[in-house]
Amino acid sequence: QVQLVESGGGLVQPGGSLRLSCVASGRIISINDMGWYRQPAGKERELVATIGSGGSTYYGDSVKDRFTISRDNAKNTVYLQMNSLKPEDSAVYYCTARLRSIISTTRRDYWGQGTQVTVSS
Repeated sequence: QVQLVESGGGLVQPGGSLRLSCVASGRIISINDMGWYRQPAGKERELVATIGSGGSTYYGDSVKDRFTISRDNAKNTVYLQMNSLKPEDSAVYYCTARLRSIISTTRRDYWGQGTQVTVSS
């Protein structure tokens, strides 16, 4: 069916950088919005950034001026470049995409498996 696979998570020091990638695969007809959410330990999941099919972007207040979301439509891939990382950025990061697949007559939301990002000295 449809699968979103993430990569790039890991352990980094405060002030460091990390780039997350997420590839959508399967019987996909078209992809509309793509985005990233994160869920710190013991807290609710929050929106990090989104990017529309035309390239418009949105960022949560906590990551503005530090994170950059981008996409490569030819590769069905969305990226999240994270700079100036802080300990409070530590969370499980989830990729999401709103898309239409060959098995659905309507658009549906799909989620990646999540990747751990830990910012610590």
